[in-house]
Amino acid sequence: MEEPNTIRPVDIDAAFDFMCGPHVPCFNACCRDLNQFLTPYDVLRLARHLEMSTGEFLRAYTISHDGPETGLPVVGLKPAGGAEKKCPFVTSGGCRVYENRPGSCRMYPLARMLRRSRQTGQLAESYVLICEPHCRGFDQGHPVTVRQWVRDQGLAPYNQGNDAMIGVIAVKQQHFPGPVKGELGEKLFMSLYDLDAFRQALCGPVAADCRRIGMASEGIGGQDDDQMLAFALQYAAQMLCHAPGQTAGADSDSRGEMPWT
Repeated sequence: MEEPNTIRPVDIDAAFDFMCGPHVPCFNACCRDLNQFLTPYDVLRLARHLEMSTGEFLRAYTISHDGPETGLPVVGLKPAGGAEKKCPFVTSGGCRVYENRPGSCRMYPLARMLRRSRQTGQLAESYVLICEPHCRGFDQGHPVTVRQWVRDQGLAPYNQGNDAMIGVIAVKQQHFPGPVKGELGEKLFMSLYDLDAFRQALCGPVAADCRRIGMASEGIGGQDDDQMLAFALQYAAQMLCHAPGQTAGADSDSRGEMPWT
């Protein structure tokens, strides 16, 4: 078994022993004491799985606050009632939204780190292996490489969505220090997390904003959810760039990870 209480870097082609499932003694243990942030792509996938609008999902299952590092709105899953603070989607048989579970659930026991170069703007990824004392998944004798894990867990679209969000965070850090409040904050929350409301606003305030900032929006309303989310994230970044009173701040470079919250 891996040593407990360790977080260590791992190469993309490095192998580690891990498997999770109902046969593992600690099955579902990581779905308690919940403190789980959701990305914009997570929200979209979960809402569609539950056949809810993004607004309905946000009201029913999430809490939000301003990220202490980014100043952007951050959405997290609202724990189910009880002292265990369980995930609202965990059952005795496992996850009831498993096919569309959040990216962080898919990634575990790995974490993906991103760095953006100040010189080139390119993102570089790296991985760490998280070994927690309660997890018996490391005892299962199932070797897998990081690359295989990312592939088998269907993480490609989640990582792509995260990369786009990191772009918004980079713009925020550069142009708009501090929390985003008022009308701009509401528009950012809508464009990042409430995609159905954003789609509806394309015929009104979003279209007006796009004309003001020089962003083409014609024909966007007919795009699928993934394309619409990509456009919404671009809109969020451009709104930050063109916000009144913007200032030039510090860029993130290869020496540190971009903060998510």
